[in-house]
Amino acid sequence: MMKPIKLVVFMLDALCTLDLDQIRTLPNMGAILNRGSCVRHLEPIYPSLTYPCHVAVITGNTAKGHGIPHNEKVAVENPRAPWYNQRSDIQGDTVFDAARRAGKTSCALSWPVTGKADIDFNMPMIVPISYQGDDPYQFLAGNASQCLLDAYYWKYSRYLKGRDRSLDLFTMALAPDILRDFGQPDLMFIKMCDLDTVRHQNGIDNDFVKAQLKKHDEEFAVIVEAVRRHGEFDQTAFVILGDHGQADIRRTVNMNLLLRDHGFLRTDAGNRLIDYQAYCHSASMSGWIQLKDPGDAALREKVYRFLLTLKDDPENPIGVVLTKEEAEKNYGLTGPLDFVVEGEEPTAFDATLAGADLFTPYLKPGRYYSVASHGYLPERDETTTLFAAGAGIRPGVTIERTSIINVGPTLAALTGIELRDAEGSALKELLSES
Repeated sequence: MMKPIKLVVFMLDALCTLDLDQIRTLPNMGAILNRGSCVRHLEPIYPSLTYPCHVAVITGNTAKGHGIPHNEKVAVENPRAPWYNQRSDIQGDTVFDAARRAGKTSCALSWPVTGKADIDFNMPMIVPISYQGDDPYQFLAGNASQCLLDAYYWKYSRYLKGRDRSLDLFTMALAPDILRDFGQPDLMFIKMCDLDTVRHQNGIDNDFVKAQLKKHDEEFAVIVEAVRRHGEFDQTAFVILGDHGQADIRRTVNMNLLLRDHGFLRTDAGNRLIDYQAYCHSASMSGWIQLKDPGDAALREKVYRFLLTLKDDPENPIGVVLTKEEAEKNYGLTGPLDFVVEGEEPTAFDATLAGADLFTPYLKPGRYYSVASHGYLPERDETTTLFAAGAGIRPGVTIERTSIINVGPTLAALTGIELRDAEGSALKELLSES
């Protein structure tokens, strides 16, 4: 009888299709790509933000299905809106739930929206609100697996402290130790952040990005060697993927200033909101327009006509206007929105109420602001990608384009678990028959 397949998922935030050429030359991730199979263009869900896309991977659903439409629980003029941190925020089933039902063990390291999840070895990504002091234990306690905190926090928490703290260093300290000390879980999901940060700061294709990919390749080598030493290497499938791509920002538009200047919202002398008829939430490279009274048909039509006027004006960067109904039907996007707007060219959407500049040109790279981002439509470049090799993976298959909602069902089929209520379906052409 064939032994069950174990799974290692190595998630690189903001991995892009354009990275495949370099990855083929790298000794470790390149070995997976060159001997395995690949999805060249893996389309994210909409908006292509980190948290919605990570949840899409583990549920097989769009935001409508899994309930996480944004990184943050956005609310009108709330710059400190809490992030989605808890497993209870997710609607429906996850691969971790499916593994538990099947009697399999699971591990998730730095995976978003997994606080308090029923995962055997869980160290979730938690973005705290009103965090005080220099000890992140306060927001990991009760959210992470206590066995991991007891075993590793004392020696690795230094990576989470200070101005140059690094979640990736913390993650990579834990991963091989877990494999050594607890044995290989049946499903192991490892999420790395730094490629996304480097692209935000420097743009999508440059020497900084290439150096970061080499670093991730070395980190992946540690995971592979730890599985070889302490796990069941020959029974393991390795899957490397991204959550979304990125695009270089060509222009920034402050939609709330546009709405203010056209009478849809009012601010006081201190740029604090007094009242609004329409308000914009930023989803980075798209914007959500929320009406104060969505039942006011006249207001809805007025705002819609205004947005279409912007789209038709060559002096304005708006290239896409979707109604709430279109966003839900075409992209499975639901949330606190009545319209969605996006640029004709890669455009970032600012939602602050201060300042006088409606439009800002492209900025030079730097540490404290983004020159590249995401949040745009799934079909727009740069998309993300996926490649896999090992137990249960058919070699030599290339799928040109598919949706990220098909990943979860594929991983479930690979490991013999049942993922319930997924919108996506398994990519059976990637899986071997024996």
